[in-house]
Amino acid sequence: MKVVDRWFEDYDIGESRATVGRTITEADIVLHAGQTGDFFPHHLDAEWMATQPAGQRIAHGTLIVSVAVGMTAGDINPQAMSYGYDKIRFVKPVFIGDTITVRADITEKSDHKRTPATHGYVHELVTVTNQRAETVLVLTHLYLVNKREVAA
Repeated sequence: MKVVDRWFEDYDIGESRATVGRTITEADIVLHAGQTGDFFPHHLDAEWMATQPAGQRIAHGTLIVSVAVGMTAGDINPQAMSYGYDKIRFVKPVFIGDTITVRADITEKSDHKRTPATHGYVHELVTVTNQRAETVLVLTHLYLVNKREVAA
């Protein structure tokens, strides 16, 4: 990774980036269950899930959020930080062996309410798809971004 200064003014609505694929493994699911304490049978009980509509174990939604956000993390930008996530939707299940890819599109920019001269928000629509090009997750990633200093 490299450090890249990218200011609020440098982001353009409509710009997009995409990742390479990442296959979700059983180890991913087991580790996530241990880290979060979410041992629900939907994720860990293959026999029980064989009797359910999905037919097999599914990855935790929070695992897919974490992996997808990590996949979009690239260069270090000291001018921006993650402010949070909105409108998270788990559209379809992700199964062991599925390969996900992520597309991130800048959809909106807005001024910070309290410090509009120095800060703004950048909204990034994150769309996660599986190897069949089916959307499995969508969310909006919000960044708090510094503005270039206003000339006196």
